[in-house]
Amino acid sequence: MDEHIYPNEARFYEEVEAAGPWEVVPVIEELKPKARAAGLWNLFLPEDERGAGLSNLEYAPLCEVMGRSMLAPEVFNCSAPDTGNMEVLARYGTPEQQAQWLEPLLNGEIRSAFAMTERFVASSDATNIEAKIVRDGDDYVIDGHKWYTTGATDPRCKVFVFMGKTDPDNPDRYRQQSMILVPRDTPGVEVTRALPVFGFYGTPDRAGEVKFDGVRVPAANLLLGEGRGFEIAQGRLGPGRIHHCMRLIGLAERVLEKMCKRTLERVAFGKPVADQGTTRERIAESRIMIEQTRLLTLHAAHMMDTVGNKVAKAEIAMIKVAAPNMACQIVDWAIQAFGAAGVSNDFHLASAYAMARLLRIADGPDEVHRNQIARLELKKHA
Repeated sequence: MDEHIYPNEARFYEEVEAAGPWEVVPVIEELKPKARAAGLWNLFLPEDERGAGLSNLEYAPLCEVMGRSMLAPEVFNCSAPDTGNMEVLARYGTPEQQAQWLEPLLNGEIRSAFAMTERFVASSDATNIEAKIVRDGDDYVIDGHKWYTTGATDPRCKVFVFMGKTDPDNPDRYRQQSMILVPRDTPGVEVTRALPVFGFYGTPDRAGEVKFDGVRVPAANLLLGEGRGFEIAQGRLGPGRIHHCMRLIGLAERVLEKMCKRTLERVAFGKPVADQGTTRERIAESRIMIEQTRLLTLHAAHMMDTVGNKVAKAEIAMIKVAAPNMACQIVDWAIQAFGAAGVSNDFHLASAYAMARLLRIADGPDEVHRNQIARLELKKHA
């Protein structure tokens, strides 16, 4: 981080702004071989899935450190949506699917996209999705209109993990959906536009709107089996949610450092801004909030390792609410401390806020997780 990541951040932001959402950022590609040569590669995957052999608890501090910089996760091949898609392929993919897509992803040769959210339904309830996956002989025909499809505009993106309905009339709403692999260059796939987050394209994720019109893929591209899409989604989103939270802790730590340094250096009304009572209160609250969130995250990681993601669903839901809200508040206070400079991106606070605010929605909005937490709590006393 000290030798390669932090010194290249200014260049990264310049290249991201110049390249936009449709081009490769050169500095990322230059740094990837260095990370891989150092053995700092695919740290999120356990050893039996071709990864580094780390538990969630062991990965947590590394993920936090990577979260301190916008460019770090991809440099170490530990960035969304590829991490989740690699986990899906490692756990549910056939040997043929793994050879075609997982190996190039693990090697950092290609990137991928996750197509679940839809424009015309409330996708916070995943059973609402309307995209169709219809069997036709040895193929499936896919029709759907997706958006906020992470990774879609990246020119290195070669495959979509697509969620749609194979059995829309099934009385079990959680058995209607399936997931299937769609090569990016399949006829009928159209990435219609890039979608910004508060005006940022490509930081942190490259989201796009994508239309699938009569897209035909081999039946062998189906993952796990018909009606297993919701099951795969739950298996994919658990680790992804906690990875986001780990990174947000690193982001909040970095922002707090900037706030402390800035307020010590700036003088207003005859004394450093750091000596103002409001500033000190916010710095103290920031430290408390970071420590609380870190401990909750480590506890959730420990639960995932020891009793599994399903049993740890309350802990995963709690941290998914706590971490983005914590980061949003600390970045907001930092922006206030920086004044007008804070709403520019000269100090990378605006992009940090965009990332934290997005994560109050991505992988399930706060309201859904709070509802689940409350339901589980009430169940104890029913």
